[in-house]
Amino acid sequence: MQRSLLAIDLDGTLLDPSGRPHDRDVLAVRAALTAGVSVSIVTGRLYSGTRAAAAVLGLRGPVGCADGSHVVQSGDHVTLVHSGVSAPETSHLRAALSRASLTTFVFAKDAIGHDARGADFVPYVRTWSTDIRAAADVYAHELWDTEDGVTAVVALGPRESVLQAAEDLARDLTRPVFLVQFPLRREPHVGIWALMARAPGCTKGTAVRWIAEREGIALKDVVSVGDWVNDLPMFEVAGRSFAMGQAPDEVKSRATDVLTETCESGGGVAAAVAKAFGIAPGRLR
Repeated sequence: MQRSLLAIDLDGTLLDPSGRPHDRDVLAVRAALTAGVSVSIVTGRLYSGTRAAAAVLGLRGPVGCADGSHVVQSGDHVTLVHSGVSAPETSHLRAALSRASLTTFVFAKDAIGHDARGADFVPYVRTWSTDIRAAADVYAHELWDTEDGVTAVVALGPRESVLQAAEDLARDLTRPVFLVQFPLRREPHVGIWALMARAPGCTKGTAVRWIAEREGIALKDVVSVGDWVNDLPMFEVAGRSFAMGQAPDEVKSRATDVLTETCESGGGVAAAVAKAFGIAPGRLR
C-alpha cells in the first residue's frame, strides 16, 4: 500500500454530540493503522482534551491541536511544535478584552484559565481541555506569563462588545495576531458572540502539512475528514477530503467527497476509510 495519512477532526466528526467516539469509527481507524496507514487527529481542542481519543484509537504519532498551533507526539506526549502569542501582544489582548468587559478564557500550558465570570461557560470550554484553572481575576492569571506563549484566548460577550474589542486590537497590536469573531450556536448561549485570538499562520492545514512531511507522506496521499469551517485548510492541502453529512454547505462544497453519515449516527470516519483505502473495520476488543 502507498504510504498514506488519515487526518481526522474530533468534534462533529469522530465524536458524537456527547463527546464519545462511535465504535464503527474506532474500529475503522484501528484497521487502518493495522494496514499501515498513518493516522492523526487534527482538532481545535488542546492536547489535554485530545489525549483520551488518541488513546482509544491507539495512536502513537503526532496529533495537531489548537487548530494547528500545537503538535504533540501522542505516544510520549512531547510537544513537537508550539506557536504562541507573547508580550507585548498579550498585554494588548488583556487591555482590550478587559475594557470591553468580556468573559475571557486564556489557553496555555495545555490548560484553560478563567475567573468567576467564566463559570457558566466552563461546560462549553471543557471540551477543549480537561485542565481548567480558576483564578480571582482572569487578567492576572498565571497562564498569561507562560514561557512559550499563550496558545489561544477566547472572549465571550454581546456582539457589539466583541466587535469593539476586535477593532481596538486591530488598532493597537504591534505584531500580527490571528483574530476571528463568531456567534455561539450552542444552547443556552445562543446570541452570545466569541472572539478568538492565537498565533498567526497556524491552521489545521499547516498541521497536516507538517505531519505529512515528518512522516514522509506526499500531500496527495493525505485523506482528511471534518465537518466545520476550521477544517477547510486541511481539506485544501489533502489529496482527498470528506465532509460529514451535517456539515454546512460551505464545507461540503469544498470537499472532494460528501458523506451521508453524521456525528449523531456515526460511521462517517469508517465510510471515509472504506472509500479511500478499501479497508473494512474488524471487531472492537
